[in-house]
Amino acid sequence: MCGRYASTADPATLAMELDAIDETGDEELRSDYNVAPTTQVLTVVARHDRDDADGPARRRIRRMRWGLVPPFAKEVSSGAPLFNARSESVATKPAFAHSLRYRRCLVPMDGWYEWQVEPAPDGKTRKVPYFMAPADGARVYMAGLWAVWRDPRTPDAPPLMSTTILTADSVAQLGNMHHRMPLMLPPERWDAWLDPDSLGHPDLIVPSEDAVARIRIRRVSDKVNSVRNNGPELLVPDDGAGDQMALL
Repeated sequence: MCGRYASTADPATLAMELDAIDETGDEELRSDYNVAPTTQVLTVVARHDRDDADGPARRRIRRMRWGLVPPFAKEVSSGAPLFNARSESVATKPAFAHSLRYRRCLVPMDGWYEWQVEPAPDGKTRKVPYFMAPADGARVYMAGLWAVWRDPRTPDAPPLMSTTILTADSVAQLGNMHHRMPLMLPPERWDAWLDPDSLGHPDLIVPSEDAVARIRIRRVSDKVNSVRNNGPELLVPDDGAGDQMALL
């Protein structure tokens, strides 16, 4: 699964790298080393210009709430947010099916966290965090879905855009960390996945073995356990584990 990740991408830099339009606005979005559900995150979509529906779709960088709110929702739920969607069943789930057909996106990140229950020095157990990211420091782009929700009580208010990250059964070394993993999309799949004129690509939402092979696992500081902590020190390899490819 993917319930916490790091994202240091700057919207303007992403727009330049992806030949995209930055639609995030003037509000500053700082580097976030401990992204949690319900916070605002960066996404990449492809949409036509409003005044040129027949023209080519352009990539656009948008800010969205992490935790999808379906269009039919009566309110933004106070319960568990829909921050992940299982790729195997996403086409048949009412909360996700419409987005799979019409609103697909990419969610850029530096890497993501998972936890292992391990023995503690006092003889008890503790949850130890690990960070998964490409060994070369490159960004990864996860397959995502997005939705537009309008509050029926205030129809003139700006709509809420929200997103969720697709997951799949873990493969290779990632299976040692968790039985689910976020679905990484390699660059050759981006255009087809984002294409707003297609109606979904079930053949694209399968794990990329090449993308998984690039991922290195390292133990990091337990400071990440609290969402109140947020800084580059969260990604420093844990003193006790070094920078080893743990669990491989």
